[in-house]
Amino acid sequence: MGYLVMPSGRLNIPKSDEVATVAAVRAAMAVRDGWFNPDVSPPDDTLADMAEAAGASIVRDGDWIEFGHDDEGDPKWSDQATAFYVAIAPFVRSGIVHIEGEDGSRWSYTYADGQITQQGWNGWDGSVEPFGEPVDLPLPDHS
Repeated sequence: MGYLVMPSGRLNIPKSDEVATVAAVRAAMAVRDGWFNPDVSPPDDTLADMAEAAGASIVRDGDWIEFGHDDEGDPKWSDQATAFYVAIAPFVRSGIVHIEGEDGSRWSYTYADGQITQQGWNGWDGSVEPFGEPVDLPLPDHS
């Protein structure tokens, strides 16, 4: 069950911010429904581990991360996937992630200076903007 997605794109998230980014993602995903279970997941998860629970695969290349998808199709989109993309926003300097849903729906998340903007309709829930809640963690200084 679930909604298969095929993400692609590239984001600039400084490698030095990875630990803080993972902490923000874990906190955001822990309070949403989906594939990630904080009680089972090891505390030393990487951003790549967290992306997998959000239906994506990522590869780090310096300060850039490249998005792809798992050809097996698991796990699939969930509220935790949306939480993942919202939670990384404060750490992203620039970039865009395109999402194609199993039904041909297409939407994207554009990041600039710690902000996220959604283009298109999320094919999973029909939303036109990602939800987000403040995470009480120190945010990076991009100055």
